[in-house]
Amino acid sequence: MKLNILGCYAATPRSLNNPTAQVLEIKNHLFLIDCGEGTQVQLRKSKVRFSRINHIFISHLHGDHFFGLPGLVSTFRLLGRKTPLHVYGPKGIKEAITLLLKLGDSWTNYPLLFHELTSSESELVFEDNTVTVSTIPLQHRVYTNGFLFKEKPGQRQLNVAAAEKYSIDRCYYQNIKNGRDIRLEDNRLIANAELTFDPPKPKSYAFCSDTAYTTSIVPLIKDVDVLYHEATFLETEKDLAPKTKHATAKEAASIAKAANVGQLILGHFSTRYKSIELFKEEAQTIFSNVALADDGKEFQL
Repeated sequence: MKLNILGCYAATPRSLNNPTAQVLEIKNHLFLIDCGEGTQVQLRKSKVRFSRINHIFISHLHGDHFFGLPGLVSTFRLLGRKTPLHVYGPKGIKEAITLLLKLGDSWTNYPLLFHELTSSESELVFEDNTVTVSTIPLQHRVYTNGFLFKEKPGQRQLNVAAAEKYSIDRCYYQNIKNGRDIRLEDNRLIANAELTFDPPKPKSYAFCSDTAYTTSIVPLIKDVDVLYHEATFLETEKDLAPKTKHATAKEAASIAKAANVGQLILGHFSTRYKSIELFKEEAQTIFSNVALADDGKEFQL
């Protein structure tokens, strides 16, 4: 998996800071997660191929998380897109986007498919042969979801030396990789575990922005490889967090520790602070493996 941070700052765009948007590359998918203002410019700077984006996940309908979507939808049209574009987001997102298209008499020349979300419980919203995407209900001032991306287990890997040891014909190799045991001509049954190696451990990524501190998400993100969690404030401004339904760096770290995640990436920083390093320092008092998001930064997960 690879994560490309296009923007990770709170509220309004600034000359050097962009609002939330990121691209997750997983199992040959390019998933766009949130689409703040300026996202398509950031996509170009990061040399992301627009044609590979077929699924967009919007956490909530605050402008710094979706105001870039109308422009991106329109650019796809100007580029002559033909393949379907799927947009997953809160109820109301279809009305917001299609109204702009209607008023500008600029309907897309490709299928634009909205999947509007209303459930307060976690639900599966996307699945194919390799990946699942589920919602993570969050606590914010409006209906908001995070998203959990999980690889499906791959095929077992053939131990060619073991197969040759038992003189197993190559025509059975696919069955072996599919997990089947093999019966030899002398009637011996060779267990699949003797003929294969375990596949690589499936990876997982949880995106949680924006949200107040809530332990309700812990069971949903338990043991994920990487957690992106908002950290709008430091503890010095922790009184603002419950009022605005945001979290502090220390609270994000507490969630990461409780969920036993592999790595915590902090983002959605308030621009009131002179250095984002302060967020890392604060979080590491609770959880050691902390990284900071920043515009244009890439993570190999």
